[in-house]
Amino acid sequence: MTTKEFLGNPDFSVQNAQVSESCPSNIALIKYWGKYKNQIPANPSISYTLNHCKTNTEIEFLANEPFSVQTFLSGKEEKQFAEKIEKYFNHIETYLPWILKGKYIIRTENTFPHSSGIASSASGFGAIAKCLMSLDAQFSSSPSKQDSKTKASFLARLGSGSACRSLYNGLVVWGETPEVLGSSDLFATPYEDTEIHPLFKDFNDWVLLIHEGQKSVSSTVGHGLMNTNPYAERRFSEARENFIPLTQILKSGDLDGFIKLVEHEALTLHAMMMISDPAFILMKTGTLAVINAIWDFRKDTSLPLFFTLDAGANVHLLFPNNGSEDAIKAFIESELLQHTQKNGVVKDTMKW
Repeated sequence: MTTKEFLGNPDFSVQNAQVSESCPSNIALIKYWGKYKNQIPANPSISYTLNHCKTNTEIEFLANEPFSVQTFLSGKEEKQFAEKIEKYFNHIETYLPWILKGKYIIRTENTFPHSSGIASSASGFGAIAKCLMSLDAQFSSSPSKQDSKTKASFLARLGSGSACRSLYNGLVVWGETPEVLGSSDLFATPYEDTEIHPLFKDFNDWVLLIHEGQKSVSSTVGHGLMNTNPYAERRFSEARENFIPLTQILKSGDLDGFIKLVEHEALTLHAMMMISDPAFILMKTGTLAVINAIWDFRKDTSLPLFFTLDAGANVHLLFPNNGSEDAIKAFIESELLQHTQKNGVVKDTMKW
């Protein structure tokens, strides 16, 4: 499928409308870090979609008024975010020709704390893209040629790359790879359910809030620094190569192999930050303390508690519901919460 196939229908009739949608966040296992023009990923990625951490968005569309956007986050007007959405809507007019034909009032709220290490841009743009597809269905004179979820994933990607993965449940791939049939750089693809061992379908993700403030370097800037990173091409190749063992791991239920690959990916992401120019470090002292405590716990108990990291200091604690979860939860609460700012933890599971 090419970009041209997502072009919008020029025959439309707008009217006042109100729509609302929800979209969850996701956490990448093989990381996306580095991109080309128009949000094309430099390497394929795969993520788990979360169950409870999501964005709820309502869009009120006032037809035939001068184009403008008002945004409210948890009831508070956010003018800077409105400017970002205006720019985004202008960018996607080719795919939704009616989009500049009215005024938007967007009210949005997250079910998780701001700056929690959970990708609010992914769930936020995912919810907006779903709302836009609902409006498109009302305004267009003939149905789209594409599946609406595929086009929503395509549109979400243009707002925030990883948002395209949040349109689907379970394990989701974004970026073309020969290891996943139907994978694309333009939109996300659900990983084939029959190729996943039951062990990987019942997982927890508890996010330790090590640092709840704004990051010193934004993800947008971090992606851009990959353009001059001397190790970038090797990193992109490694991510592609990691899909080969991952497909076997997911099919066989090799939990040890899964843990090794996921933790390596998390640390590689942060290694890329440390060797950028300028270099930067988003991990905090508490991040390192938690990682070392996890490794010691796993060595002492052989219980499958492991971690991944997003582009920040907070730690995603991953562990399956396989009979060992009570001991793992007790360890987290007694030994790991002390490394957070305010005993902060967001408890979630994977959405299937």
